[in-house]
Amino acid sequence: MVSMYVSSMVFLVFSAMCCLISSLICLMMNQAWFIEWELISLNSSSIVMTLILDWMSFMFLGFVMFISSMVLYYSGKYMEGDNNMNRFMYLVLAFVMSMGFLIVSPNLVSVLLGWDGLGLVSYALVIYYQNEKSSNAGMLTALSNRVGDVCILLAISLFFTYGGWNFLFYVDNMPNINMKEMLCVLVVLAGMTKSAQIPFSAWLPAAMAAPTPVSALVHSSTLVTAGVYLLIRFSPALEGSKAQVILLLLASMTMFMAGLGANFEYDLKKIIALSTLSQLGVMMSILSLGFPDLAFFHLLAHALFKALLFMCAGAVIHSVKDYQDIRMMGGLVYHMPLTGMCMNLANLALCGTPFLAGFYSKDMILEMAFMSPINLVAFMLYALATGLTVCYTMRLVYYSLSGDFNLGNLYCVSDDASVMTNPMVSLGAGAVFGGAILSWLIFPCPYMICMSLLFKMLAMIVSVIGGFIGYMLNMTAMSYELNSLKMYNETVFYGSMWFMPFLSTFGVSKNFLMSGDLYQKVGDSGWSEYYGGQGIYSFMMEGSKSLQVFQDNKLKVYMLSFLLWLVVLIFIIF
Repeated sequence: MVSMYVSSMVFLVFSAMCCLISSLICLMMNQAWFIEWELISLNSSSIVMTLILDWMSFMFLGFVMFISSMVLYYSGKYMEGDNNMNRFMYLVLAFVMSMGFLIVSPNLVSVLLGWDGLGLVSYALVIYYQNEKSSNAGMLTALSNRVGDVCILLAISLFFTYGGWNFLFYVDNMPNINMKEMLCVLVVLAGMTKSAQIPFSAWLPAAMAAPTPVSALVHSSTLVTAGVYLLIRFSPALEGSKAQVILLLLASMTMFMAGLGANFEYDLKKIIALSTLSQLGVMMSILSLGFPDLAFFHLLAHALFKALLFMCAGAVIHSVKDYQDIRMMGGLVYHMPLTGMCMNLANLALCGTPFLAGFYSKDMILEMAFMSPINLVAFMLYALATGLTVCYTMRLVYYSLSGDFNLGNLYCVSDDASVMTNPMVSLGAGAVFGGAILSWLIFPCPYMICMSLLFKMLAMIVSVIGGFIGYMLNMTAMSYELNSLKMYNETVFYGSMWFMPFLSTFGVSKNFLMSGDLYQKVGDSGWSEYYGGQGIYSFMMEGSKSLQVFQDNKLKVYMLSFLLWLVVLIFIIF
């Protein structure tokens, strides 16, 4: 019998090829298909299902399916000892289906179905290991994303004034300025919750409690990119709105905060999660500057090398017996050369090394941002975040791949599992060639970029400085391990994402949940039970018992009831 992970992989690869070919056809013919069919019609009210099939939705769908196929095949080895392997596969397929539904929906109501499907399935996947840490992380993820769901619902109600929910028809020209501003704020807020921008950033590193294949899927092309994709679709309405300015500032702060936090983190998966958060800040910031095509370009290029990076991290964690602390690794490149090569490839693509996937999108984003009329704060945050990306990447390389071998004597670290290495090699090819191919397809006519030599070299200069500091500083830190205690407060502040996890749960964990427990005891299990279901049940049971006694045909009972009625009658007469 063919294993489920193999059959799922074959189906998704075939679907991805069909979608990518359809995307190329749409690009060549410069066409898009808007499909609409009526499900139910009653008294001139109709429920209509709509799909938008253009080059963007086809291309994104193809990337999602390709990465999902690699992740599912990879899961065949990573999750082989799990008792609920099929349940895991079905959850991942449901996740992909929800994302696909979101991508092809031009209608806010059907967008909400895919949006909520992502939230529900992501909660089920985050709590998959069924321990307290997973439960807390799942609750934080679900509650953070609920804010975005409410914003989408409010936006749906505001679209009543336009007479329909197909937002693609209205984003180019919204005559009511106040209504447009309100819609922009709601949609931006929804996108910020799903893509974990400040102040909703805490859930993204917490979601690392999920199995690593899920992290590879969630943090590359599905859940966290849903907010960016929705804002790309809404981008014509965002131009010139106040929400655009706020989004630029918050996205730049997110980019800087995540890059800084990754330099103080020791959990391998959380470092990669924070790098995802930083890249989401890059996408959101360039989107707020009015370049949605660049944001989409970086979204796709980032999906390839970030999925690869998570898969390499999963292979390392799987080999070192489920350790995630990078201080417990070291020298892995000698024992896992293929994984080490793929991980370095993904890291270099993340840093924007010339002619890898990340270079084409990141370099163009930085140059367009430097040419745009941004303020000094956003400019400095861009430059610092670029340097910090290379800094934490070099730190990760030093601690895990090079450096001293820190595992114990009983270890079995190798690249033997071909089920895990084959998908990594496939995505490695995407990390090398994906950026160039995408740039040729999406930008057949290149941007005209005119900059001074210093500005042109700025990205390279800060990257080299960041890489040098990241490698040399951590070589020193390995020799003098307790230096961070001299600046303990600052280290805690930077390492905890500016106290974002504590602020996100402040008042919720104690006041909100404890008051909910009190309401449950007093209300649901208290008065409403006493006067509700249980009370009515007890009253009827007692009444039926009394009736049963009267129906037993006992002479004593009838005599007693006759005497009682006689006494009552005498009392009434006299």
